[in-house]
Amino acid sequence: MTSWLLLATAGAATSAPEGGLFDLDATLPLMAVQVVVLTFLLNALFFRPVGRVVEDREGFINLSRTESKQKLAQVQRLEADLAEQLKGARQEAQQLIVEAEQEVDKLYREALALAQADANASRDHARREIESQREQALAALSKESDRLGDLIVNRLLAAQ
Repeated sequence: MTSWLLLATAGAATSAPEGGLFDLDATLPLMAVQVVVLTFLLNALFFRPVGRVVEDREGFINLSRTESKQKLAQVQRLEADLAEQLKGARQEAQQLIVEAEQEVDKLYREALALAQADANASRDHARREIESQREQALAALSKESDRLGDLIVNRLLAAQ
């Protein structure tokens, strides 16, 4: 094909007079054919594979974008679920704290009542013991005073 093109250009160049802005001889159709053939060759060899690669890449990007949107939606659902679980856990913890405080308060009141009852029992026991000792001391003093009184009377009578 190249030899035919060279012949066509050589023949056209020798027969046509030179000059003017455009030479409208066999070179114009030859160049048009070359441009069309080159366009088909470039399209077949370069542009279609590059176009396929670009389309594949675009498909991959669209697929990745769709998957990422789905994953983002799933993450948002999971985040909402976890937030709700956290809220429930906080409420349970708060409830446990309230129950524990009530239990501690109940135990404190029971311990306080027990301590007061123990203190009252100890005080009553001490009061009875003191009263008993007082009565014993009064009885001993009474006996001692009777004995001293008898002793004084006996001495006075003996002295008289």
